[in-house]
Amino acid sequence: MLNVLARSRLHRARALLISQARIERLSALIGAFPSDLPVYSAGQGVMDAIVGFPIHRGVLAVGRRAAGPSAEALLASSPPRAVVLALFGVSNHDNMGGIFRNAAAFGVHGVLLDGACCDPLYRKAIRVSVGAALTVPFAKLAPGEDAIDLLTRHGFSALALTPSATASLAQLAPPKRAAVLLGAEGPGLPAAVLGRARAIAIPMAGAFDSLNVATTSGIVLHHLAMARREDAPGGGGSPDRA
Repeated sequence: MLNVLARSRLHRARALLISQARIERLSALIGAFPSDLPVYSAGQGVMDAIVGFPIHRGVLAVGRRAAGPSAEALLASSPPRAVVLALFGVSNHDNMGGIFRNAAAFGVHGVLLDGACCDPLYRKAIRVSVGAALTVPFAKLAPGEDAIDLLTRHGFSALALTPSATASLAQLAPPKRAAVLLGAEGPGLPAAVLGRARAIAIPMAGAFDSLNVATTSGIVLHHLAMARREDAPGGGGSPDRA
C-alpha cells in the first residue's frame, strides 16, 4: 500500500520505517516519495517491538490525514454523471475496507458516512481496502444533517439497498446522479432513511435474502458502471428500463 500512499492526492506520508533486509529492494518505491521525507531503517526485532507483533512485510509508514471536505462540498464537486455511496452504521472495519475497495474499482466519486460509521483510515480498514481508503474522498455527515435532503438538493437519486424491496436491481435504469445507500448488516438502513429513498433488492436464489454489505456494494456498483457504459455514445445500447 506504500505505492498507493505515494500517489495519493488526499493524504501524505510523514515518515517511513523499513527493515534493513528490504530497504535496497524497495529503493524505487522510496524514490516515489518526496526527497525530504524521513526514511528510517531498523532490524526485524526492533520493528516487531514497535508494532507489537511479528511484522512480515517489513514496512511501516506514518501518514498525515488530510482535512476532509464537508458532505455538502463533496456532493457539490460531483460531475454531472456521478455515483456516490452513503453509509449508515457500518462499524466493521473489514466491511468498510471492502466497500472502499469497490468504490475505487468502479469509479465512485465519494463516500458519505453517518456518525455511527467506523473510520475508513483505521489501519485495518486501509489494509482491507488495499489502500483505496487513501484515494477515495469521503465526508462525515454533521450531527443532525439530513442525508436524503442533502442528496436531493444536489440532484442525487437515493437508492436504498434492502432485501425487503420489491424493485429489482436487474431492472434498475441508473439515474445520472445515483446515491447508493447501505446500512449495517443486521439492522440495515434506518427506517427514517429507508422510507424516503427508492428501495432496491438484489434477487437471490431460494429463501436466501441477504449478502455481506461489502459484497452488496460491489454488485450494485458494477451494475451502475456497466449501465453507464452501455448508455455512453458507442457503448452498445441501453439497459433494460424499469
